Amino acid sequence: MLSYRHAFHAGNHADVLKHFIEMQLLRYLAQKDKPFWYIDTHAGAGCYKLDSGYATQNAEYESGIARLWEREDMPAPLADYVALVKSINPDGQLRLYPGSPLVAQALLREGDKMRLFELHPSDSELLRENFAGQGVLMQTADGFGAFKALLPPPPRRALVLIDPPYEDKQDYQRVVSALGEGLKRFPGGVYAVWYPQLQRNDARQLPEQLKRLPVKSWLHVSLSVQAPGEDGFGMHGSGMFVLNPPWNLHAAMQQVMPYLVKHLGQDKDASFTLEQQAA
Repeated sequence: MLSYRHAFHAGNHADVLKHFIEMQLLRYLAQKDKPFWYIDTHAGAGCYKLDSGYATQNAEYESGIARLWEREDMPAPLADYVALVKSINPDGQLRLYPGSPLVAQALLREGDKMRLFELHPSDSELLRENFAGQGVLMQTADGFGAFKALLPPPPRRALVLIDPPYEDKQDYQRVVSALGEGLKRFPGGVYAVWYPQLQRNDARQLPEQLKRLPVKSWLHVSLSVQAPGEDGFGMHGSGMFVLNPPWNLHAAMQQVMPYLVKHLGQDKDASFTLEQQAA
């Protein structure tokens, strides 16, 4: 199944949560001089137009990044994320939104490496166009199976972002299996998993399954922007589960999540959860 195109959802509330956390993880890894790798199992196209094409059909960015675009009262870590998005829109108009590879590229240093996987042929071609000549290893491949061959990376430091479309219900179990295998090969890596909040059992059970993985520390955060739909369909929020998280991530999320609920919430049931297991 290759019908999913992230361009339909670019810049929505789920992207805000995902890319904000991605930035926190990358900044933490960059605090040490030693190089690290960024590995993205489902990289997408890398960058998305918001004023034309797929993104205009539902304009999901209007209830995501657009709600933060002109605010001047954001917590500093969140303002840092919005500033990064503004850096690719130098005229001040919100026309482009960076996917996770472009977010990473802005924060990687000389000596750090980026490895990207994308199975969808159209998005893989766009990804190659967006990162041509930049020394980025890209493969048109299923990231679930392919990323494990890179572990452990030579510098023994890495962030692995796992962000599948979940259009195939098997993706939920594949996430758990891939992480289990990854931890065997590279137990000290930082792994970040994005997942949708849906009313189907697979989505609801995923965080509890991830908590049972053989790792000493984890952090789980979710943002619900509205009550679940009465018809049982649709995404009402999303979550991020981080294995081997930075020690300071919990404090950053405590600072930012109430703000996101206030400004990205769509009804009175908007809320967040934040929990961790510390080593």
